[in-house]
Amino acid sequence: MKVLALAASNSSQSINKQLVSYAGELLTSKIIPNAEVELIDLNDFEMPLFSADRESASGIPQQAQAFYDKIGRVDAVIISYAEHNGSYTAAFKNLFDWTSRIDAKVYQGKAMIMLATSPGPGGASNVLAAAKGSAPYFGAEVKADLSIASFFDNFDVEKGQLRNAEIQTQLEEALATLK
Repeated sequence: MKVLALAASNSSQSINKQLVSYAGELLTSKIIPNAEVELIDLNDFEMPLFSADRESASGIPQQAQAFYDKIGRVDAVIISYAEHNGSYTAAFKNLFDWTSRIDAKVYQGKAMIMLATSPGPGGASNVLAAAKGSAPYFGAEVKADLSIASFFDNFDVEKGQLRNAEIQTQLEEALATLK
């Protein structure tokens, strides 16, 4: 099984990148040992802000095609969504908007695990709900989703792992839906 993992954030200090990285390691060490996980960085897909005028003038940026192609080559996608002002980060939304111009079914029928976390009690649940609600329209087969509130209370940053046993079990159960 090939899995694409990413944080929907372009922050170098992204807690969502820490979470999705841990989820990928957990998937290969405990859930599906023969899985191959590729962790990508949103910064590798930076491009101009989407507009119909830019698309008419210059076409679709190569980075959007590269992202679409990466999704096409895997069996599943794990995304951990950061929440900015109750919604997607601008970096993720821009990448998604450009990629949707290639094919509205951005996720190409792939199985998907959706995660989200934040430092506060909301756990980025607003953006997770929006992503989960719209995902089927964009070709995703959402297998599981998990919001983790109060990231720094529940995740040991130094060890790079969850310290909350209940959330650990929930994450393992979510990942096991990819079997």
